[in-house]
Amino acid sequence: MSEITAGTWTIDPSHTEVGFSVRHLMGKVRGKFEEFEGTIVTSADPDTSSATATIQLASINTGTADRDNHLRSSDFFSVEEHPVMAFASTGVKQTGDDSYVILGDLTIKGVTRTTELDVDFLGEGGDPWGGTRIGLEATTQISRKDYGIDFNIPVQGDKVMIGDKITVTIGAEAVLQS
Repeated sequence: MSEITAGTWTIDPSHTEVGFSVRHLMGKVRGKFEEFEGTIVTSADPDTSSATATIQLASINTGTADRDNHLRSSDFFSVEEHPVMAFASTGVKQTGDDSYVILGDLTIKGVTRTTELDVDFLGEGGDPWGGTRIGLEATTQISRKDYGIDFNIPVQGDKVMIGDKITVTIGAEAVLQS
């Protein structure tokens, strides 16, 4: 089992990606958020560790400007009224040698729901600048309708253009602060 140094870690945005995918017609649309911050507090007992993060919803990037502007609108994120998506952990459970489930509250558009992040610990080590880093990969799946994001266009009878389930993937490096 890997042991993580106890302390406070700050997410390194230049070495972290917050991505997502959603069903669109017969394929999937993928994108990411480019502005975010987060903190991870680790302890010898994983149960007392925690994580928080905020994501600037206006920083969405799917590679298509018109789609990104539509996602920022009141049909989806309403970034003028709700600029931030936030996550705050409520518990951490170790599920394997290097795997964890982080339980937490995810808030989007003023709606808070409990979610679980499946997290793989990728390791800890020094960096070329004298710091200590950890690497993590996390995934979860959420229902966009649970957060009041229910815009859609019907196609071919009972089908819709945009799926409800959003897969979120986070590849993160964090730097030890204390």
